Amino acid sequence: MSKIKADHIFTSESVSEGHPDKLCDAVSDAIVDACLMQDPESRVACETLATTDLLVISGEITTNAQVNWQKVALNVVRDIGYVDGTIGFSADTAKVMVAVHKQSPDISQGVTAGMGLFSEQGAGDQGMMFGYASNETEAYMPATIYYAHRIVEEFARLRKSDPEKYRYLRPDSKSQVSIRYSNGKPVAVTSVVLSHQHTHDMPREWLEAETRRVVEQVIPASLRTEEIRYFVNPTGRFEVGGPHGDTGLTGRKIIVDTYGGVGSHGGGAFSGKDPSKVDRSAAYMCRYAAKNIVGAKLADKCEIQVAYAIGVAEPLSINVDTYGTGKISDADLEKVIREVFSFKPAEIIKTLDLKHPGKTWCYRDAAAYGHFGRPQFPWEKLDKAGALAEAARKYADKR
Repeated sequence: MSKIKADHIFTSESVSEGHPDKLCDAVSDAIVDACLMQDPESRVACETLATTDLLVISGEITTNAQVNWQKVALNVVRDIGYVDGTIGFSADTAKVMVAVHKQSPDISQGVTAGMGLFSEQGAGDQGMMFGYASNETEAYMPATIYYAHRIVEEFARLRKSDPEKYRYLRPDSKSQVSIRYSNGKPVAVTSVVLSHQHTHDMPREWLEAETRRVVEQVIPASLRTEEIRYFVNPTGRFEVGGPHGDTGLTGRKIIVDTYGGVGSHGGGAFSGKDPSKVDRSAAYMCRYAAKNIVGAKLADKCEIQVAYAIGVAEPLSINVDTYGTGKISDADLEKVIREVFSFKPAEIIKTLDLKHPGKTWCYRDAAAYGHFGRPQFPWEKLDKAGALAEAARKYADKR
């Protein structure tokens, strides 16, 4: 069983929607949305590459939707804020190349009910997925990644809402937050790093002051002490950025997308994939279950692993680790989870309504600032905590 470390410092990073990799994630997820909104049975595995004034969209897409790939991609680029034709990447100057073909029939028969060796819809691939939750923030997320996300998210909001005041800022940025933990609880932020793309005439002291102001706004006073060290554009300059400064690819920020290095990761990216891909849907389901376990006060923190074989509906295994904080044993908690949740792909899709983005949420919204920890997504609901608590009662006396 995992142990709680008594005293340590942990660090997580976030990257903004204007980071080249995140821009690619957003384009790929906007294409997933566009397909599913017209044809909920669409099969999408979309990869995007971005470099100097060029986007390349590739992948396997089988859909009845009529989608203008170029228009979808350039709308994302414009919305993120790449509209200046002088910085090497812009919605008005970028070329879009499209190389898309249909899903492999060998994969299709495994994820279409009645077509493969089994009657049920199977997993779209083999592999293992993880979900995690803890009670250290109101969002049931690790504090380091949660506040790192909020810093770059707030700068993006400011850049768009007050373009005159924040005219110095370009879309590309990164943040990093280090927090000192004592007995498994966050007690103090020790350092904050912000690297933000900017115009040539930005006063450095202006960004340093804005960083401190944003940190005071998004990080609770209880975690802010005199020991915080600030590192703002530590190289001294960040003028060349975005896809002109660094080529972007879909799926390269999987730790930023999840829990900031806390817990484990199965290795599969989320963005650009329809929900038949368990890399995405099962990871969402694991988060849903883990968050409800912590919400039910059955553990202070919880990690769930699930594993699949391609074409097979029933998971090969479900593993629970509460890091020694569980109110019942991890083995009994696994039984409770199996009582309350189904991890078969078709049931996951139905439970979380993953084929119908566009009502109150969309996949593109998840592409930046984390797939977890924001209430608009269906996998963030806390509607199973009561059922979990009830199912756990019969195991309580065994602890």
